[in-house]
Amino acid sequence: VQLQASGGGLVQAGGSLRLSCRASGSIGGINRMAWHRQAPGKQRELVAAMIISGPTNYADSVKGRFTISRDDVRNTMDLQMNDLEPEDTAVYYCYARDARTSYIYWGQGTVVTVSS
Repeated sequence: VQLQASGGGLVQAGGSLRLSCRASGSIGGINRMAWHRQAPGKQRELVAAMIISGPTNYADSVKGRFTISRDDVRNTMDLQMNDLEPEDTAVYYCYARDARTSYIYWGQGTVVTVSS
């Protein structure tokens, strides 16, 4: 499984960005996908996650501002980020877990910078 993240960039506080994670390869066993982020000097943290065809969950800090979704046609997992804050500045990584093998896959990361 390969994960390719895109969509990061520089935006002013209050702005929006949409991240996409394209999955390829043997993706038939993927049952969970998520976005994590790592800010400078901080540990990587979960931002939003989804069970395929199931529920979603969000970090408290992004609830009401971020939305995770899946596009079956494009084979992407997207993260719509609205009302961005400087505290959202981080490298964002997409994640996938294969239910059959328990393997975990990470994308290469995409940088989001929010200026005040």
